[in-house]
Amino acid sequence: MAQKRKRNPARRRRPRYEFKPDVQGSSFLKKLWLTQLQRKYLLRWILFGSICVFGLVLQDVIMSRFTFLGATTDLVPCAILLISVAIGSEQGSLFALVASSLYYFAGSAPGPYSIAYLSILGIGGAMFRENFWRRGFASDVLCAAIALAAYEFTVFGTGLFLGLTTWYRLGVFLVTTVMTIAVMIPLYPLVSKIDAIGGETWKE
Repeated sequence: MAQKRKRNPARRRRPRYEFKPDVQGSSFLKKLWLTQLQRKYLLRWILFGSICVFGLVLQDVIMSRFTFLGATTDLVPCAILLISVAIGSEQGSLFALVASSLYYFAGSAPGPYSIAYLSILGIGGAMFRENFWRRGFASDVLCAAIALAAYEFTVFGTGLFLGLTTWYRLGVFLVTTVMTIAVMIPLYPLVSKIDAIGGETWKE
């Protein structure tokens, strides 16, 4: 009888695979098949939205408790109009529409007409700045301030027409406008930094 061939013990201990297979699984962003630039744009829009949400919470929880001559700030329209003007009419129009809609459904907007006012004035402020001035701190804040003043007095006129306010509160709206415009000055550098994420999306 032929003798059975003895197996080499070292050969039996040899691993089946020389290299371990890759771990099956990936993060949520990788499953979305987003490029690195698209992820930066996504982060950019999330941060812009966070500014509006933070402004909404800050206005309703803290700033509404403090008044000066019966007036307080209006932070959410401030953020919406400033961001819309800073990022340009092409992207600012979509941002103003979405952000103003969320502002209304959050229950803090004066009425459904605020969606139309913020969208139109956001686009108008951005287009006015693009047509007459170069992009910069002074031009962006000035155009956003003009759009905000138009928004506040348009809301006042609407409330007056609907019987929700009186002429005696015109001074309150004026003080609110001045206080809110003052908030744009320290807010603009943050908006500008966020807008720089992902590089320039448009050039003049």
